[in-house]
Amino acid sequence: MYILGISAFYHDSAACLIKNGEIIAAAQEERFTRKKHDAGFPYHSIHYCLKEASISGSQIDNVVFYEKPFVKFERLLETYLAFAPKGFASFAKAMPLWIKDKLFQKSALVKELKSTLDESINWSELLLFSEHHLSHAASAYYPSPFESAAVLTLDGVGEWTTTSLAVGKGRDLKVVKEIHFPHSLGLLYSAFTYYTGFKVNSGEYKVMGLAPYGEPCYADLIKEKLITVSEDGSFQLDMSYFDYATGLTMTNRKFDELFGGPPRTSETELTQREMNLAASVQKVTEDIILELAKGIAQETGERNLCLAGGVALNCVANSILLREKIFDNIWIQPAAGDAGGALGAALSAWYLHHKKDRIVSSERDAMKGSYLGPEFSDAEIEAEFNACGASYKKLSETELIDVVATALVDEKAVGWMQGRMEFGPRALGGRSIIADPRSPTMQKQLNLKVKYRESFRPFAPSVLREDVSEWFAHDTDSPYMLLVADVKEDKRRTMTEEEKTFFGIDKLNVPRSSVPAITHVDYSARIQTVHADTNPRYHAVISKFKEKTGCPIVVNTSFNVRGEPVICTPTDAFNCFMGTEMDILAVGNYVLYKGQQDEALKKNYEERYELD
Repeated sequence: MYILGISAFYHDSAACLIKNGEIIAAAQEERFTRKKHDAGFPYHSIHYCLKEASISGSQIDNVVFYEKPFVKFERLLETYLAFAPKGFASFAKAMPLWIKDKLFQKSALVKELKSTLDESINWSELLLFSEHHLSHAASAYYPSPFESAAVLTLDGVGEWTTTSLAVGKGRDLKVVKEIHFPHSLGLLYSAFTYYTGFKVNSGEYKVMGLAPYGEPCYADLIKEKLITVSEDGSFQLDMSYFDYATGLTMTNRKFDELFGGPPRTSETELTQREMNLAASVQKVTEDIILELAKGIAQETGERNLCLAGGVALNCVANSILLREKIFDNIWIQPAAGDAGGALGAALSAWYLHHKKDRIVSSERDAMKGSYLGPEFSDAEIEAEFNACGASYKKLSETELIDVVATALVDEKAVGWMQGRMEFGPRALGGRSIIADPRSPTMQKQLNLKVKYRESFRPFAPSVLREDVSEWFAHDTDSPYMLLVADVKEDKRRTMTEEEKTFFGIDKLNVPRSSVPAITHVDYSARIQTVHADTNPRYHAVISKFKEKTGCPIVVNTSFNVRGEPVICTPTDAFNCFMGTEMDILAVGNYVLYKGQQDEALKKNYEERYELD
């Protein structure tokens, strides 16, 4: 039985195909359209999924949408009525769109499926609807390695729900507790994202990255004025400080007065205030997640916890939760945001609608390393490079590994496109830019010359799983880069007395360890453990780098520039390579050197994409 899951129309559209409960393929639409957070119907993602499985639309047994649009419309309408007459401008802006495009989404979906897949099929009979938070919960529980688990989902808002607790046992999964809009930890974080000058639903991870530069001096004020937290971790916001329920902005004048001024304008200089605000909302988020987890453990008696929803991408909070040992085991869905809802929708139909028995994966989980996107053959790679006018050389795998490892030793930035594309926001060695972590200038170089992004942004390490505990205060699997750990004391550099006095962005240029390019200002790193069974070629190149240097780590950042979706195809890879100061490109068995390319093929990527 084939089940196609779809998320669409809000942000991060995606499609996922499962066969008899096994995840066959999954991809976000943005990777194909090159439009970041593309919210359109996922035509390309659907076609890819069917191609990967070698099936036609007529072989699909069910299509499952990840939420219930009419319930979402109900929430929107009731919210505006509750706050009336405030927010009429926002209401007037939203209603025509809903009435035209979203209210009658079933018929719209049927129409899209007919034009995308097969005109002759009665898609109305095959179309199912999940609930937003059930889709999140299903995406976390069913692929997890646990026979039973509590499932915590945290995001901005689904239909009504912003936070939910579900309990999974065998094939059964039931949501047992919810917090409803407008009270939302995700929207609280987004409010500070907006206030510190970053884009909502896109820049939240920047706030997390900025937090270590500041002090949480506003945390008590946030808890006193903005949010009330109960003993079990449930919470309620004081909506007099926020406008997101009815307005066109996240915060209002009362919020401005509380924190001493208007929101930062995007792209203006970051001040200590923004750094302290980021540190403060991060601290409050961590505290609330811990309280929620304690309440869940006490209420359910479960020893395993699964996490999903956009807030589950907060790897710092995840790591604190792991270290507190409230649960014995934690598993986080790598596509934790709305894209992952497509996966959860498909899985919920298989287990809950069709009532199929669940068999827990014998591997570490059922996500296949999250390598669920397209892969390209030698013939396809050559055809695309020829069409681009690229100069390339084909190598054996052994030669390729050695060439790339040598380039890393020589402090070259390498574009690394290998195997299947990752599903989720993190590059995991399928579509990555890799570099030498030992270089004291690499962080700045990659930010300014390759990624074209803010200098404060940290980079993550990919580390051989077998070596992780020698370099980091961490000894568990972290294949999806969703946990943070400190660099071990013996790898750290002793700071001078003057360096210890630095504040804010002045901390940036102080090397903190023997791997400074991946060591954040608080000595932390967002770890990806690399496993030979899920990504053997990536494991091999890091192993070769270790053989040459003694260091089992490489810098890993996503293969894109700021504002661009992560690359998908060899053409995307070549274009980004020619639009940045990357030195070498490795795609499959092919290597390309910047100096050997036609100068006329250079592109201006610095200003090509809208800033995120």
